Amino acid sequence: MNRTAAFLSGLLLLAGPLAAQSIVEELLPDPNTEVLQENPNSVPVPYEVIETPPPLSDVGTGANLRGLDRLNGTVEDLSLKTGETIRFKRLEITLIQCRYPQGDITADAFAELEIRDIREPAPRFKGWMFASSPALSALDHPRYDVWVLSCQSS
Repeated sequence: MNRTAAFLSGLLLLAGPLAAQSIVEELLPDPNTEVLQENPNSVPVPYEVIETPPPLSDVGTGANLRGLDRLNGTVEDLSLKTGETIRFKRLEITLIQCRYPQGDITADAFAELEIRDIREPAPRFKGWMFASSPALSALDHPRYDVWVLSCQSS
């Protein structure tokens, strides 16, 4: 290949992306601006106030839990009132609140709990537990396991 052919092929390689970019600019002069202006889902300015729907759950007066001692295989049903703290073996369990789907207390319950091993200053668990998915948010303890069964109502 002679020098002129090599020069021209190099020039074409460099000009290729520039030529492609100019073709895109001709087809879509300013794609970002046009797409945003034509989008029917764009948020109007100023923002509209959106009303929040009512909650889809009711608050129970207490909760039914089940505790398991993995070492000796014993299971114990526990009943707590909201705000109450009970002791299960070496655990202190506090029920902050229990909720269930609106109008159906027999359906899936979820409870906000704080569980502390009496030998430790910090809680082992603090958060929501779900009756339908106990492994989703579970107590991390080597010996004991606690899960939510249902809510109580007055």
